[in-house]
Amino acid sequence: MDDRGLSIVLLSGGMDSTVCVAQSLRDGFSVAALHVNYGQRTMARELQAFEDVCNHYGVEQRLVVDISHLASIGGSSLTDVTMDVPTSSDSSIGKGAVPSTYVPFRNANILAIATSWAEVIGATAIYIGAVEEDSSGYPDCSEVFFQAFQATLDAGTRPETSIQIYTPLIRATKNEIVHLGVDLDAPLHLSWSCYTSSEKACGRCDSCVLRLRGFAQAGHIDPVIYGN
Repeated sequence: MDDRGLSIVLLSGGMDSTVCVAQSLRDGFSVAALHVNYGQRTMARELQAFEDVCNHYGVEQRLVVDISHLASIGGSSLTDVTMDVPTSSDSSIGKGAVPSTYVPFRNANILAIATSWAEVIGATAIYIGAVEEDSSGYPDCSEVFFQAFQATLDAGTRPETSIQIYTPLIRATKNEIVHLGVDLDAPLHLSWSCYTSSEKACGRCDSCVLRLRGFAQAGHIDPVIYGN
């Protein structure tokens, strides 16, 4: 395996970002992990998943950043408890409509933080587990968004800075991500995807539905415990 230097992986603690850690290591990078708390319902549980995955891989460089102003801004059912999180009975799931779980421009905020950190620690890559085809339809998970942000990064950093954004899952379906995670021996049992519960995954929110569907189509059993 080639030593390609240092990468920053945006590690929410979910399945996709956990697979991204494994992929970055497979690609020959050393990993620094960035986690963002933005006032989401399962913030403490996601942070635990982040720490568990980092401990599994022995990641030493970790940065946890609070941007809870996104919760103050509102507009998302992930941060506003007065809004309903879409469930499996919601006919809009997977139909192309942007669901209420979209946190306005969240990925741009997170990528900006990652870029700042990368310039300081000398990372040459940023990995993010965004999925376009089988995602919930978030506009900041699209390939064109990351291409645009790459141009912004190139224009807004030092002339000698070279940082590449990697989206290895951008065109994958959830079942392909499950297959890849298994092939990479990623610790999927440590990941957490549920939007609403911090003890047992609800099995009903759109994130749980997509994850369960992916495992079923891949022919594997999800190691996470579900309440329903």
